[in-house]
Amino acid sequence: MPPLARWLARRLALTLFVLWGTATLAFAGMRLVPGDPAHVIAGGVQANATPEVLETIRAQYGLHDPLPVQYAIFIGRLVRADLGESYQLNQPVSTVVLEQLGATVSLAAGAAVLGFTLALVLALLTAGRPRAGALTRALEFCAISTPNFWIGILLLGAFSFSLNWFPVLGEDGPRALVLPWITLALPIAGVLAQITREGLERALGQPFTLTARSRGATENRIRLRHALRHAALPVLTLSGWALGELLAGVVVVETVFARQGLGQVVVSAVNGRDFPVVTGVVVLAALTFSVINTGLDLLYRVVDPRVRQAAL
Repeated sequence: MPPLARWLARRLALTLFVLWGTATLAFAGMRLVPGDPAHVIAGGVQANATPEVLETIRAQYGLHDPLPVQYAIFIGRLVRADLGESYQLNQPVSTVVLEQLGATVSLAAGAAVLGFTLALVLALLTAGRPRAGALTRALEFCAISTPNFWIGILLLGAFSFSLNWFPVLGEDGPRALVLPWITLALPIAGVLAQITREGLERALGQPFTLTARSRGATENRIRLRHALRHAALPVLTLSGWALGELLAGVVVVETVFARQGLGQVVVSAVNGRDFPVVTGVVVLAALTFSVINTGLDLLYRVVDPRVRQAAL
């Protein structure tokens, strides 16, 4: 088997293990929550469901079965890509997730593009320039240390309520995405800009940079073609963290801006103890992280030949 195929097989096995572990923890966490799931399915304690109705629900959902049996049924469904049915919405969890997935992906993807682009531009403009670097570092520290929800509130107050440039809450369309994108992008841009700038400054002091200058290469060519390739390695290492922060921040940002998406679904499911929906979203998040990390590792091998040679 070729080395790349062996590596991919190992990553697939690791991904399956991560999904199994995540699903197991989600199952255990949901079962440890006090209370009777039958009341949740029946509409809550305030619904005043009769004992007969509750007994029917327990029998239908297998709540009388021992936990090992419930766990085996749960894992068997996951193997068949069956996430179960939402207690609150009476719809398949896959349908609930797919209906909201597009809104969340558009929000996270746009914020990722904006965050990485902003970090790259800031680093390229300020690397090796102490005065400009000092100013941008101060702004970056502010962005990093400020919570997402506070950034969102400030942006809403300034650009929606005061200047009326963007929609206030809960609207659709490209203009309604601008402020949520900025809210999610600023913290990761602050971190990535600092890492990229440090890598560029180290690369600009290396002998190969002096050689390129002696051959008449322009400063922009040196930064973009020579130094940036070396500075990209630590950025790739942190990209998995940055994308994870984006997905975690989506929950907060969708709440602040009253947008539909998986964040709102998760909040509603946790509050209503809708176990299948919570488990489905958690498993989807674990799968997303695994795919992203695998893609970043492949990209790392493309950028750094030393890693590719070590894997052979």
